[in-house]
Amino acid sequence: MTQASERARNALDSGRQQDAVEIAQEAGARGDAECLAMLARWRLIGSPLPRDLGEARRLLRAATSAGSEDAALMEAALTANGTGAPQDWAGATAILQETAQRYGGAAAQDLDLLGRMEIDADGYPLALPEPERLGQGYEVRRWRQFVTPEECAHLAMSVRDLLAPSIVADPRTGRAIPHPIRTSSAAVIGPTRESLPLQAIMRRLAAATGTRVEQGEPLNVLHYAPGQEYRAHMDTLPHVTNQRKVTALLYLNTGYLGGETCFPEQNLSVAGGGGDMVAFDNTLPDGSPDPRSRHAGAPVRQGAKWAATRWIRAQPFDVWDQG
Repeated sequence: MTQASERARNALDSGRQQDAVEIAQEAGARGDAECLAMLARWRLIGSPLPRDLGEARRLLRAATSAGSEDAALMEAALTANGTGAPQDWAGATAILQETAQRYGGAAAQDLDLLGRMEIDADGYPLALPEPERLGQGYEVRRWRQFVTPEECAHLAMSVRDLLAPSIVADPRTGRAIPHPIRTSSAAVIGPTRESLPLQAIMRRLAAATGTRVEQGEPLNVLHYAPGQEYRAHMDTLPHVTNQRKVTALLYLNTGYLGGETCFPEQNLSVAGGGGDMVAFDNTLPDGSPDPRSRHAGAPVRQGAKWAATRWIRAQPFDVWDQG
């Protein structure tokens, strides 16, 4: 952290937002990479500066050019997922390659993993395995070894600093309380943390489910310790016009007992091995919730279970515009 970025951070922490902005802008104009990256993050989150995704991208480009490795990784992610500009997989890959050559580290690891994926020029899979079709009447699809062990590890490690007990807002008080249904730890991978390998996995997932990658919510990574579970529930949401149409569930590890995905209305229990994916529809043809999609994650009896969920909406989902 540079002296200017530290001063800006201290000003912000003490409630002097305007001072923080002025310090960062003055230093950024002089080419301070950390302050440029800080300004970009503020433009993304919308505080203490108004949200401006295009300006955030401009600032990230300047921060990358000025020598910020973190800004370069963020710029690559946003270039690929289309934040503030159209999706540009080739441009994102070029940024990642330049960053890997300059710094090595995470960029080099991402580039190596990406190079082992069978993808086309836009990050989509060249081929897909055929799914098993489970259940009677209501269909649950399971793809064996949909993701590799290296990809599973990348998913799990991407949230190592974010995992926290699952919480929900109390409907009466608005306060955060322990989730009454899900007892796992969870973390959401937001668009700034969507590495190119993660985005290639999400493109693979979209292709397998016959949806567009833009329809998916951010990946939600879950960790279940012994005794933890996800009690019976439906993934559809109340009072929304863009409903969760499909749920896709990735199993990231083996070596645990329990943790099956159960569909009580179907008398169906699905055990996923490391790398497997399960997908099922949440809505009926008219778009209303399908009660047959009610499901649960059985308690883990031994070991730890890692999983990742992506809820896929009926229409494109803009994570930046949820007001």
